[in-house]
Amino acid sequence: MKHKTKSLEHIIHGIFLILGLITVGCVLLISVYLILSGLPAILEVGIADFLFGSSWEPSAAEPEYGILPFILTSIYGTAGAIIIGVPIGFLTAVYLAKMAPKKVKAVIQQAVSMLAGIPSVVYGLVGMIVLVPGIRKLFGIPDGSGLLAAIIVLAIMILPSIIKMSVTALEAVPKEFEDASLALGATPEETYFRVSVPAAKSGIAASVVLGVGRAIGEAMAVMMVAGNVPNMPDSIFQSVRFLTTAVASEMAYSVPGSLHRNALFSIALVLFLFIMLINATLNFFLKGDRTK
Repeated sequence: MKHKTKSLEHIIHGIFLILGLITVGCVLLISVYLILSGLPAILEVGIADFLFGSSWEPSAAEPEYGILPFILTSIYGTAGAIIIGVPIGFLTAVYLAKMAPKKVKAVIQQAVSMLAGIPSVVYGLVGMIVLVPGIRKLFGIPDGSGLLAAIIVLAIMILPSIIKMSVTALEAVPKEFEDASLALGATPEETYFRVSVPAAKSGIAASVVLGVGRAIGEAMAVMMVAGNVPNMPDSIFQSVRFLTTAVASEMAYSVPGSLHRNALFSIALVLFLFIMLINATLNFFLKGDRTK
């Protein structure tokens, strides 16, 4: 019987190992493919001209492939979504994990789960119908499609990731920590924010990074509300184009093997490096927390 159990454990271990290797292999395959497809355009255009050029005109008589407007738009859009979404998501998570009555918690968690399941195109559609006209009327501008609309949509889209992971991290904090704080005379609110939150900061940080990944990698919703014009993001009302939307909107009509197609792969490579940098930063801080 013991021999059969050990054999079964070895088989399961082997299956998990194979699945893990497949996952790593997929990441490596994507990395190699993006590098091989994206580097030629970067080398042909020039790294400085490609990354810091302010004009994207692939169909002009003298084509230009500068993606600085896309990079800045993605940075500003993601930063704006984080500034709006993180405080709302964090405070909602603290309320759900520590303060909310069970019935209220169940209703809000169900709503958060529904938000997580809504397709991106639906967010974009609602943004086009409700948000864009609202911004146009509120600020008295000709067109409500722009960076502000994209920021608001992204802020809403990242809420489920931040709330669900933060609630899980806060609920995993041992109750003894809070009991000790309360016994020393701290109020419940002081205990939650000065004991529970610091103890769960790794999980909360992970939720924020997932939110950043969702924001920086979103394409369809921002394409529908941002205007999708390759302008520099000089104003929050400016119609702009993100890195993701640049690839999604132009890949269909680019000629295979052309510099235009290769430049789109180069944009995808830049986006991939952004996400890798975010993950590396998270791992650095999490490892630092574990060693303290």
